[in-house]
Amino acid sequence: RIFSFLDVVTLCRCAQVSRAWNVLALDGSNWQRIDLFDFQRDIEGRVVENISKRCGGFLRKLSLRGCLGVGDNALRTFAQNCRNIEVLNLNGCTKITDTTCTSLSKFCSKLRHLDLASCTSITNLSLKALSEGCPLLEQLIISWCDQVTKDGIQALVRGCGGLRALSLKGCTQLEDEALKFIGAHCPELVTLNLQTCVQITDDGLITICRGCHKLQSLCASGCSNITDAILNALGQNCPRLRILEVARCSQLTDVGFTTLARNCHELEKMDLEECVQITDSTLIQLSIHCPRLQVLSLSHCELITDDGIRHLGNGACAHDRLEVIELDNCPLITDASLEHLKSCHSLERIELYDCQQITRAGIKRLRTHLPNIKVHAYFAPVTPPPSVGGSRQRFCRCCIIL
Repeated sequence: RIFSFLDVVTLCRCAQVSRAWNVLALDGSNWQRIDLFDFQRDIEGRVVENISKRCGGFLRKLSLRGCLGVGDNALRTFAQNCRNIEVLNLNGCTKITDTTCTSLSKFCSKLRHLDLASCTSITNLSLKALSEGCPLLEQLIISWCDQVTKDGIQALVRGCGGLRALSLKGCTQLEDEALKFIGAHCPELVTLNLQTCVQITDDGLITICRGCHKLQSLCASGCSNITDAILNALGQNCPRLRILEVARCSQLTDVGFTTLARNCHELEKMDLEECVQITDSTLIQLSIHCPRLQVLSLSHCELITDDGIRHLGNGACAHDRLEVIELDNCPLITDASLEHLKSCHSLERIELYDCQQITRAGIKRLRTHLPNIKVHAYFAPVTPPPSVGGSRQRFCRCCIIL
């Protein structure tokens, strides 16, 4: 019972103490959760095969993240031996192909969480296999599996309608049609990541909003075709939304964010980097309607001024919620903004790179009120004077992190 709480490294050490301890430490019941990432990343397939034979049906959770030497054959043996596996992380196992998903489909019907990020040989055939053999699947990560198309998504959601989290980051072939399948078949969806799915437009995302009312986290950063119609659809259909990441979505405006803020009062994290059209009006609405806001990125939102930060600093989230605010490259921000933030007692970090009107004195004053805050700022080096007498003085060009 005591050994069951130990990690892989400690169990292996215990196994060397005596024969009795060896038997206890290597008993399969102690190896229900294994993460090899911090132990040994260059393992070969035979190690996985040996683990699977020792653990058998006891193993519930295995992480092989970054194990580049593990391929389809080892994972077929694993699937045959460990049929009760529920959580499997194969992130970065670049040798695996559709054959692995076929094996998982055949033997591992209890699989709930599967991470295949950066397994670039994965195609639609894998999603079809998972749909047929893993009906309990709740979380699937296929980020950067850029061979996946709408046909794979269609096959997946028809058999795995209980999906709660789906990451399609970097699946650049996906179009609106894929999102329409998700919206129609995945009513339990809570988390969706579509970062850099550049072909996505309003049509597909509106279908998601209308079909997935439980949505709490949406990342559409880099989906530059989307407009305020998405923010309106989220406001009307997804009141539980907590996390919204729409960096580099330059068509979004104050009008859309006003609708969002007035309807989604549980927002906690917003990434609005390079939403270049937003102004202080958006911050006013967030300060009034979003009392749970903890993290806000406004980097490269060049129309934001001290007045917007003043409203935020006086808002419902300011005193005991707001933890991080990013204001990189907001040229209109001055030391006055720092004065408005000094009552934000939960503030842990503020980003001020290339805010040319922020001074060291302003940061120092902020620190008198928030002594533990991390302030990241950049001050360009002073232009050196002309060299005198031919001797050339050397100047450090490094930035200063305060």
